[in-house]
Amino acid sequence: MIYPEKSGERLHDMLGLAQAFFEPLAELGSITPVGESDLPGDYLTLLAHSGHMTITLEAWHESLVNVHVEGEVREPDRYARHSLLSRQSDGRVVQSGIMRIDLTGLPAEVRRQIEVGETPLGRILIRAELLREVELLALWRIAAGPRLARELDLPQGTIVHGRSARILVEGRPAVELLEIVRP
Repeated sequence: MIYPEKSGERLHDMLGLAQAFFEPLAELGSITPVGESDLPGDYLTLLAHSGHMTITLEAWHESLVNVHVEGEVREPDRYARHSLLSRQSDGRVVQSGIMRIDLTGLPAEVRRQIEVGETPLGRILIRAELLREVELLALWRIAAGPRLARELDLPQGTIVHGRSARILVEGRPAVELLEIVRP
């Protein structure tokens, strides 16, 4: 459930997450919180759910996706990265995403796979059969800044949409996400 009264708090949290990889934030774009009713149909299907984005994108595009790490920050028990997901079928980038993970409590092999950066996060967690729950926190309309536009191969200023989400692993908040998709 998205709580509109928390949109300012959610924007602050999302900008903090993005700022580690998009400096200045204008490289990402102009961001506005929106409700589900503000999303065009394709974006509604892709973003307004509590499932793993990896699975959703692969079903939507009828292709497995690959991950391409664009930047990362490593700390002893925390890991953050900015990555792109592209279709295996033709290489087209379909998501720009940022994740921040609390690695404490994750099995060693899961931690290793996450830090190697060769497999999308959703696929790693699903294959490990960890109890997980994806919480949709907020939806966003973004006028793509120069870097986001390049990543998604769109003209600068193109309106795209994204979401903030959190993944609970074994009942514990473990992952914060910003996922911006291209239908």
